[in-house]
Amino acid sequence: MTMIASLPSLAQAPTPDPDQLTREAQTKQEEKQAREGELKAIEERLSNNAEARRKLEAEIAAIRADRAALNGSLLETTRRAQAAERRVSAIEERLALLQSSEAAIRRSLEGRRGLIGEVLAALQRIGRRPPPAVLVRPEDILEAVRASMLLGAVVPDLRQEIEILSADLGELVRLRDGIGLERKAITAELEQLASERQRLASLVEARRVREASAAKDADAQRSQAGELAAQAKSMRDFVERMEKEISAATRAADSARQALEAETREQRQRMAALAFKDPARLAPKIAFAEARGLLALPAVGSQLRGFGENDGVGGQTRGISVSTRPNALISAPSDAWVAYAGPFRSFGQLLILNAGGGYYILLAGMQRIDVSLNQFVLAGEPVAVMGETSEAAASIVGSGTGQPILYIEFRKDGVSIDPTPWWTKPQSEKVRG
Repeated sequence: MTMIASLPSLAQAPTPDPDQLTREAQTKQEEKQAREGELKAIEERLSNNAEARRKLEAEIAAIRADRAALNGSLLETTRRAQAAERRVSAIEERLALLQSSEAAIRRSLEGRRGLIGEVLAALQRIGRRPPPAVLVRPEDILEAVRASMLLGAVVPDLRQEIEILSADLGELVRLRDGIGLERKAITAELEQLASERQRLASLVEARRVREASAAKDADAQRSQAGELAAQAKSMRDFVERMEKEISAATRAADSARQALEAETREQRQRMAALAFKDPARLAPKIAFAEARGLLALPAVGSQLRGFGENDGVGGQTRGISVSTRPNALISAPSDAWVAYAGPFRSFGQLLILNAGGGYYILLAGMQRIDVSLNQFVLAGEPVAVMGETSEAAASIVGSGTGQPILYIEFRKDGVSIDPTPWWTKPQSEKVRG
């Protein structure tokens, strides 16, 4: 049946039947599930923390390996720079020796400057005035002899000195040129080595800083891992304690329920019967939930459809349908207040009874209703009359049988429920009046 979805809103707010132990167990279960969710999140963070720590440790190991290689390169560069510096020092020492030799040669030449001047002057005179013949001018014989003696004594030594000086000066020039070229090459090499050394030192420092940062991050991850592990342990302990409390509360609730169910049906029926026999009551003497198995069908007839069966239009029935005799009298199944009385769409007359505790009884398909809104009716009190036939039969059971059909539905807190447990007889049997 789908008609209930469009019924008028009921005035009375649902009042759930309390069961303290069950509620406590349910509350603890919900809290346990929440803590289990938190525990799962902590365990996921622990897993992520371990992965991050593993990556950091691998990075630290790689940085240390790189730094060792860079340190080796830095040491090799330093060795090469020092070797170049030693070569420069050796070249400078050689240059200093050559410069000393050059100074000595120059001092030797300075010491013979006078003699060389005389020789050069004599050579100049000879060049200007060649020696005269001896027979022509005998007075020049002495001067010629003297010049010859002077040249003969000085020129060989002078030539030797000049040759040595020339060779030394040529070697000095060659060495100076070579030393200059080598010094330029070594200077360039030193500059390159200095640049390489600076680059390597910068890389070593960067690796050192990154290693220190990674080590600090790893320490922080380890510290966080310890905190998370402590939280996880505390949360696990809490969950285990909650499980024990839930188990205890569930056992207590089961024990209380079993104790309640241990009460004999005869005693409950006797109490209910006494309550229903009080015609002066103006309110239900027992809760509707306690009237299970005590209610009589509101009409004499046979059931056509039960609760939850196929309604013929693709859905399921939310109540039961009973075929009645023409003009059958309809009685209230239980003590209740009239919450609605009147026609409703194509379902004929509709009667809604408020049985209390969030329970409502819906009766539809009658031809006439004999009670009014807000009236309190007793269990078994006549409330309506069926017609000769039922025009609403097709709407209720899906086929026009022509017989009067009473539709009965029980609702709890706005939800349709199976009324079978409340009847005094199984619904599969014919109901007798």
